[in-house]
Amino acid sequence: MPVVILVADGLRPDTLESAIAAGSVPALARLRDEGSLSTVTSVFPSVTGPAYTPFLMGRFPGPVGLPGLRWYDRSRKLARMPFHSRSYVGAEMRYVDSDLDADAPTIFELAPASLAAMNVIGRGLRPDERLGQGWRFVLRTGITHFRGNVRGWLEIDRDIAAKFTQRLLTDSPDFAFAALTGIDKTSHANGHESALTMEALSIVDQSAKAIRAAAEQKGVWDDTHLWIVSDHGHSAVAHHEDLASLVEEWGLPAIAHPWPMRRNPEAAVMVSGNAMAHIYVGLRGQNRAQQCDQITSQLLKRVSVDLVLLPCAGGCEIRSPHSGNAMIRWDGGPTYSYSTGTGDPLGIGTQLDVTEAQAYDITIGSEYPDSIVQIAALTRSSKCGDIIVSAAPGWDFRAKYEPIPHVSTHGSLRRDHMLVPLLTNRPTRTTPRRTTDVMPSALAALGLTAPGRLDGRSFV
Repeated sequence: MPVVILVADGLRPDTLESAIAAGSVPALARLRDEGSLSTVTSVFPSVTGPAYTPFLMGRFPGPVGLPGLRWYDRSRKLARMPFHSRSYVGAEMRYVDSDLDADAPTIFELAPASLAAMNVIGRGLRPDERLGQGWRFVLRTGITHFRGNVRGWLEIDRDIAAKFTQRLLTDSPDFAFAALTGIDKTSHANGHESALTMEALSIVDQSAKAIRAAAEQKGVWDDTHLWIVSDHGHSAVAHHEDLASLVEEWGLPAIAHPWPMRRNPEAAVMVSGNAMAHIYVGLRGQNRAQQCDQITSQLLKRVSVDLVLLPCAGGCEIRSPHSGNAMIRWDGGPTYSYSTGTGDPLGIGTQLDVTEAQAYDITIGSEYPDSIVQIAALTRSSKCGDIIVSAAPGWDFRAKYEPIPHVSTHGSLRRDHMLVPLLTNRPTRTTPRRTTDVMPSALAALGLTAPGRLDGRSFV
């Protein structure tokens, strides 16, 4: 059965539910009535790029090589000289495929024939299977981004959706994937409840309607899976803490994007979303532990900081400015432990020794859904920072250089960012839990064998 996935980038579950209730998205409402609408967890960091790995690889992003939208390369083997840092905003997006774990296949490498647009991850696609390529399109998106032209992104969505639907009709791919980014852009600029965001959502609705009509025209709708999903949520932000400048004030010369040029830096501040950041210290090989303690103690004094994560061998310490500290550990097997220390920063209420499924069930209703598994996954990455910071409500960590001044943000571990909708045109066999369930479900629908290592389970 063909599988078509539309990513409504940045769509919140409650935004979609409200639009359905108001009658604003009739095509999506029809899919809901015939199929299912679930709320699932995304991944940490909850940011475009890393949060596409679940859809296209069935994996959490950190362990397969994408710990954030920006990161620092301690190995100095991947990121180019002389600054050893990576940012997938702009030209370095072309490195995503080579930065990914070569042993973790994409669905494009497994499906017989694919089609993709605005997909970030493209390993396994032939040139003729890619939409939105070429210098003219890259120039258009670059100008639209750096001018902060929000309506320009809506026009890009309309054009991409029309070309995508036409190619579905003419090419009949087994697997098709398109991301429409207008909801994210308009949410950043105007908020997730704004009229412009509703216009962006209507483009998703119109796209779903057109895809359905094309499948019905070809007589394959009854055999087609059409899924609409989001990669992250959004929440209002009123305060922007420039984290890189703070680290400088605290005595560590730091590199940060978009200007990572710095002679003899001692720290790197890599912000994603913008409500999370990796901080790398001891870049010159000295005083790494001391610098980590120094920066951590300063971070815990900031009202902008919600959680500070400190990876260690076989675990991660969690510190909160207001809720004490705790420790997550894993033994390399299927169990996780959560031990409270001076407090309970994740609000779990008890110490735990649980399986992955139990950890999900216990945390899903909390302010940090799926936090234990997500923290463990990210901090197992060799590319993650010495310190990982998740922002408090109403705050983010980037005060400069955004073409669109942000009134809404994402990236953190909090539920407004971590919960996303998953809409399917037919009922699911089991209840979906995570966005990592999407790729194994697509493989099952296509009758393809899943790789040996996936972080999700099929709901088909």
